[in-house]
Amino acid sequence: MQEELNQFERNCVWELVPKPKDNLVIGTKWVFRNKLDENGVIIRNKARLVAKGYNQQEGIDFDETYAPVARLEAIRMLLAFSCIMDFKLFQMDVKSAFLNGYIQEEVYVDQPPGFTNFEFPNHVYKLKKALYGLKQAPRAWYDRLSKFLLENNFERGKVDTTLFIKKSKHDILLVQIYVDDIIFGATNESLCKDFSNIMQSEFEMSMMGELRYFLGLQIHQSKEGIFINQSKYCKELLKKFGMQNAKEISTPMSTSCYLDKDEGGKSVDESKYRGMIGSLLYLTASRPDIMFSVCMCARFQANPKESHLSAVKRIMRYLIGTQKMGLWYPKGTDCTLVGYSDSDFAGCKMDRKSTSGTCHLLGNSLVSWHSKKQASVALSTTEAEYVAAANTLYASCSSTLLLNISSGLYLSLIYVP
Repeated sequence: MQEELNQFERNCVWELVPKPKDNLVIGTKWVFRNKLDENGVIIRNKARLVAKGYNQQEGIDFDETYAPVARLEAIRMLLAFSCIMDFKLFQMDVKSAFLNGYIQEEVYVDQPPGFTNFEFPNHVYKLKKALYGLKQAPRAWYDRLSKFLLENNFERGKVDTTLFIKKSKHDILLVQIYVDDIIFGATNESLCKDFSNIMQSEFEMSMMGELRYFLGLQIHQSKEGIFINQSKYCKELLKKFGMQNAKEISTPMSTSCYLDKDEGGKSVDESKYRGMIGSLLYLTASRPDIMFSVCMCARFQANPKESHLSAVKRIMRYLIGTQKMGLWYPKGTDCTLVGYSDSDFAGCKMDRKSTSGTCHLLGNSLVSWHSKKQASVALSTTEAEYVAAANTLYASCSSTLLLNISSGLYLSLIYVP
């Protein structure tokens, strides 16, 4: 806790002032958390002082709050591109990142619980910079970081504004931002060292070295390629829902399985069902093999029945024997973006809509996929296939733009229906 307050002093976050008469004073509280590594081992204990931002009044205590974060597709594309260009990715973390962002509004907060100033117990703190818990804190930090990178000759992505690119003759440095976590890699390691140095000169950093664990993804980089999986998360998921000792099964869904509203079936706990679906949806970040079955079960979250719960449990039984499965990104492939699509015809018997399935590969690396019910009713199998193909082409164009942003990374777009 004292270390956290020392961060406040070093960053000149606030100043102690008499309590104002007409301004809202926002409360503060302590939040404690154990930070784990990719193996679930505690690496440090963290104490964070946060503001009770739910008391803020829009237009007075805050205005704009939106701050972009990287999509998982963008992370996977960066991993695939590093394999194509044959360079390693590294990771760093900004300590107390939000304390570096400047705010424009006049905001006051209470003194931290347990650390009241004995000389001025009725004083409050006037914020000079953002504080965790404030609604505008993420935007303030993103503005500060992006401004710093742009001043150091980086180019910001026009589509993905969390991707920053710096070119030096024939070499390129890529930096992907996810709030306070930063992934970076370059075709010349000297660019990585230079980037690390300029970041440490401006912010207090904790260098984490080679990229191994990010947003629940376990990432193993080798000479042959990159392997991505979520075995740790999968194990925790099964334990959370009491399925770790269930009998495993070889497929996530039966070929004869048909799910409908089952209006005559017995209802189950909606909260638990939605929790299971949400947990499984995040697992699809590295498991395209369960995407269709999870999305099918997700259609019945409003009024789940026992038949739907049984289908979800079958997916978890499938995971028991496949916990260590994941994505393999080989090195030595070309930089071609390929899209595939498929569709059934009137597969949903309730509204006669078709279901599309698409996937995209950068070289030989699978970077994005989805399974989704089509928005309109197709009148033929041909029409259903064309709708799926149109969705694939749109996503391919977006992915191409993602890496084509004024950077010299020109991908050849190939669409395969």
